[in-house]
Amino acid sequence: MSQIFAITNQKGGVGKTTTAINLPSSLVAMKRKVLVVDLDPQGNATMGSGVDKNDLMLSAYDVLTGKCNCQEAIVKTEQAGFDLLPANGDLTAAEVELLNMPSKEHRLQKALSEVSSQYDYIFIDCPPSLNMLTVNALTAAQSTFIPMQCEYYALEGLAALLETIAQIQQVVNPQLQIGGILRTMYDPRNTLTNDVSDQLKAHFGDKLYAAVIPRNVRLAEAPSYGVPVLHYDKTSRGTVAYLALAGEFIRRNEGDKADVSIAKEHQNTASTAG
Repeated sequence: MSQIFAITNQKGGVGKTTTAINLPSSLVAMKRKVLVVDLDPQGNATMGSGVDKNDLMLSAYDVLTGKCNCQEAIVKTEQAGFDLLPANGDLTAAEVELLNMPSKEHRLQKALSEVSSQYDYIFIDCPPSLNMLTVNALTAAQSTFIPMQCEYYALEGLAALLETIAQIQQVVNPQLQIGGILRTMYDPRNTLTNDVSDQLKAHFGDKLYAAVIPRNVRLAEAPSYGVPVLHYDKTSRGTVAYLALAGEFIRRNEGDKADVSIAKEHQNTASTAG
């Protein structure tokens, strides 16, 4: 049975979708089987994985509204290597339709239960707002994975997100946990970055990942080519950072003896080339 993570933050522009593409592709490089669920009507994770959101026969909308099962809508990404439940603007309609459906909070959970045995990890890219799509993601997940910038407003957004998680735990998913917090767009030369980082360490302890994701041009460019940064520029700082994150992620979720040798091989290659 797979471990399901909701990649979520109610504040936009924090590297959520970037992480939803690049962490899974790095895990695939370590021979893990991964499914990415795009639950954002913008469909950015879909496009960034090399799948045209405007040319979908079936999507997450059809799955949530019962028009097809999950397996029928999943597509295989060519270069990224993970499976994808894609999304496009149709999901906006699903937000409204779900309100009148039975077990509306559990639609995604039920759909994923049919395919979860095929994967080691499932990642859900949530929209940057609290709506019925996000509620479905948090109900289906065992853990949240929270990317955030080290800035003041991000801390405010994190506080709001923690309140949301607490509400979901009380009402529909008591097993939901905070699986980890990831610092993105990280600049250690910035005083505010270091101050916020220290606050996160003090408050969240080992929930805070040691790996950090720097600001990186290659990370920003890769989505326009429809590939994760690992397949766009394997020597970039962004690639090395996400491989390091994937290695830490596996050790946390599979134990210290988990096989991360492929990640180390890629990192060594990148470091030598850089």
